[in-house]
Amino acid sequence: MKAIGLLEYLPIEKEKSLFDFDASKPVAKGRDLLVKINAISINPVDVKVRSPKPKKEETPKILGWDASGVVVEAGDNCKLFQEGDKVYYAGAINRPGTYSEYHLVDERIVGKKPTTLTFAEAAAMPLTTITAWEALFDRLLINPDNKQENSLKQILIIGGAGGVGSIAIQLAKWAGLQVIATASRPETENWVKRLGADYVINHHKAFKDQLAAIQLHEVDFIFCLNNTDQHWEAMSEVIKPQGKVCSIVENEQPLDLNVFKNKSVTFVWEFMFTRSLYGTDDMISQHTLLNNVSDLIDYGVVQTTLKESLSPINAATLRKAHATIESGKMIGKLAIEGFEA
Repeated sequence: MKAIGLLEYLPIEKEKSLFDFDASKPVAKGRDLLVKINAISINPVDVKVRSPKPKKEETPKILGWDASGVVVEAGDNCKLFQEGDKVYYAGAINRPGTYSEYHLVDERIVGKKPTTLTFAEAAAMPLTTITAWEALFDRLLINPDNKQENSLKQILIIGGAGGVGSIAIQLAKWAGLQVIATASRPETENWVKRLGADYVINHHKAFKDQLAAIQLHEVDFIFCLNNTDQHWEAMSEVIKPQGKVCSIVENEQPLDLNVFKNKSVTFVWEFMFTRSLYGTDDMISQHTLLNNVSDLIDYGVVQTTLKESLSPINAATLRKAHATIESGKMIGKLAIEGFEA
């Protein structure tokens, strides 16, 4: 089967940073599904894992996590899917990735593809959707069924125009929250407003002053998707007493948790690969949440966050996609569809 991999961790402009090669087609066993890939999506984690470092691989390493496609084989212990089912998912960080024609994935982290989306539109969703859903409802403990109560609460989403922010805005609005998203360019401001943000502030300026300008002084929740170190003090200033803060961006310098102490603020990390990486007892919750969001999409409550689509799936296209992500100016998501015949 066709695949794209790496042996060395090189700058993306180097031709060998990602290259085409032929790989053996895997076989589904246990609870694994073998999926024929129709489309994939690129995330910052792809770029981070591929980024330059001294390490070298003995055999080609296949990256990639977001994917949509069709099940062509189901392992003996599969209960959720069968051959012919259309699916979307984000894979596992400790297994070979989705830059390949066929891919093995545990069915417990796979969802049914939304029927109203193309494969490219569906591939844009899983990783960011899982991240946003888990952050809002598992980490920040927001109950989406308490919409009336939630309507009195506010969430600040730092980095609203990126992939995770784009779906987090929609899920937070669906849960009934008042959403303040950050964006710093006219095109990103327009994007987050179109997705449902009630207010937009600039993450390059003081949060406290900007919130005061819209008659808000503190927020109940903060979801940080951009530079935890930079925003640490600002978040401590605007989070309400007994509020909750969740981040997905690891700190580069030691952080002073004492800034949250007097307010008894909860700080929590979200890493969407935790369940698959450790095989947690509730791993199947990702299957459930992807199905829930698939229904929300088909009901017209949530829309795809796909902003750009490329073709075909090969090393040259992937290098271009990685360069786009590295630019730091990506809005929404970027997908690549179709292997060449």
